[in-house]
Amino acid sequence: MLKYFVRMLKALNANSHPGELAHAFSFGMLLGFLPKTSVLWYFLFVLFLFLRINKGFFFLSIILASILAPIFDPFFDNIGYFVLTMKPFENIFRTWLEIPFVAFTRFNNSIVAGSLLFSILAYIPFYILARFFVLFWRKTLQPLLVKNPLVKAFMKIPLVKKLVEITQQANLS
Repeated sequence: MLKYFVRMLKALNANSHPGELAHAFSFGMLLGFLPKTSVLWYFLFVLFLFLRINKGFFFLSIILASILAPIFDPFFDNIGYFVLTMKPFENIFRTWLEIPFVAFTRFNNSIVAGSLLFSILAYIPFYILARFFVLFWRKTLQPLLVKNPLVKAFMKIPLVKKLVEITQQANLS
């Protein structure tokens, strides 16, 4: 976990393209909101690992969204129930259930369907917010934090120094 957090901070401060970080955040939010009991989650996880995104941002956003997901489950349930009970889609969903292995995606679960639909619709807003955050971090917050006396004092703590050294050595190898 510490390794991903350090990678995220390095990416925020490095010359990583803001879009790469924003996509990682958006994909992570999508996976974090989806229930982990579906084959769909594992399929998307493996697919996203092959994309060129910042893995630290990706994993931390999955954790963040997974923490927030239970709060939004009633909302996802309502969205999913609405979509799954729409008359024009009933035959399509029934046909999908007859296809081998498609049922393992659990698309017919209202929370899975609702969280997937919400995440797809929220992808662009998440992307825009993450991109603005990266730019705001690089131009405003990071220079302020470097000059902050509390941060300087925190960095002088022996345990913190040791952790920074370990992470830097791990990244060199």
